Amino acid sequence: MAESKFVKANEKIAETVTGGFQKLSDTVVGGYQKMEDTVVGGYQKVEDAFVDRYLTQDGESVEEAKTRLQAQQAERKAQQAERKQEHAEKIAQRKAERPKKNH
Repeated sequence: MAESKFVKANEKIAETVTGGFQKLSDTVVGGYQKMEDTVVGGYQKVEDAFVDRYLTQDGESVEEAKTRLQAQQAERKAQQAERKQEHAEKIAQRKAERPKKNH
């Protein structure tokens, strides 16, 4: 009977501690989520305003401008990768053409 009282008391303490920790965790995570949403939302507003003011072309919406800019960026990256590959091939060709030194 005495063990039963201790077990029940221990379980009650465990439930209280676990419940308190869960409430604390929910509060912290909720606060972080709200802060994150605020920061991301603020950034998106600034980004949209910048794109609208400086990067849109006549009659183009902000979303259309962003899509166009992303396509241009992808094209530039592809060109850069192509130039990098060509350069690596030239270097390999020069190394192959060089006479080997005998030491």
